[in-house]
Amino acid sequence: MRGAAFAPGRLVGLLGSVLAACAGEASLAAPPDPGMAGAARAIEATVTRSGAEVAVAFRMLDGSCSWFLRADDPFHAASTMKVPVLIELYRQLSAGALRLEEPLLIRNEFPSLVDGTPYRLDAAEDSETELYLAVGSTRTLAQLADLMITVSSNLATNLLIERLGIANIQAEVRALGADGMQVLRGVEDGKAFRQGLNNTTTARALLTLLTAIAQGRAVDAAASRAMVAILERQTFNDAIPAGLPAGTRVAHKTGEITGIQHDAAIVYAPRPFVLVILTRGIADPGRSATLIADITRLLYAASQSDF
Repeated sequence: MRGAAFAPGRLVGLLGSVLAACAGEASLAAPPDPGMAGAARAIEATVTRSGAEVAVAFRMLDGSCSWFLRADDPFHAASTMKVPVLIELYRQLSAGALRLEEPLLIRNEFPSLVDGTPYRLDAAEDSETELYLAVGSTRTLAQLADLMITVSSNLATNLLIERLGIANIQAEVRALGADGMQVLRGVEDGKAFRQGLNNTTTARALLTLLTAIAQGRAVDAAASRAMVAILERQTFNDAIPAGLPAGTRVAHKTGEITGIQHDAAIVYAPRPFVLVILTRGIADPGRSATLIADITRLLYAASQSDF
């Protein structure tokens, strides 16, 4: 996948009419317009071959086209729940309640959602390990936010959640109209996981949050620009970015746990768009990343066909 050539030309004949045809809610099984049939067949075949459950939410930033597949189905959010944590951080910064330079004590003990008993994160299960070596010292909120997004640090996430307040994070999600995102707890709370108390999201909810950031409506224009800058520094780029032409500017957040892989992105193509792809049921992360890249490639070719 990483070395696959991007060849939109052979897709344009199949998908060229999707931009004009796909406004509104679309079902793969029954496209609302004959011009959508080719795109529907191509994506449906890709999803069927994968054997996975897939949700897609796609919207051009100019509002000219939107397309959805199972966009309201709930999925385990994995690390995509770090997007609303970032938004709430910037809301509190804007309100003057916090400063980016504020130091926070690094510790590795958090109360379980179930009964308040303490649990610790396992560095071996985290994508970032250096922060664990800093226990007992401090890092700024800016440093923790960067680690949470760019390398998806679970420890940084839990520290920020405690500082911000889980109820505040969920309230901001609702204020932005993304009710399909449910942020209940921090990461790696095993007791809560075993009881099914998980952070969940829909593709539509993530699209709503990222669209607000892209349009400068998440807190305010300055905060939104700052969040885009962090999201652009994402280091895991084998899903949506791999389905785009080299050099395409992308601000995105991935999420992955066993059998689940997601990517949610603002894509600054000639015609910018927001794209969220959630997958469930593929054990091999490489295969699910390839699936996400393949769907991205189809939608990119359709939406940019006359560029």
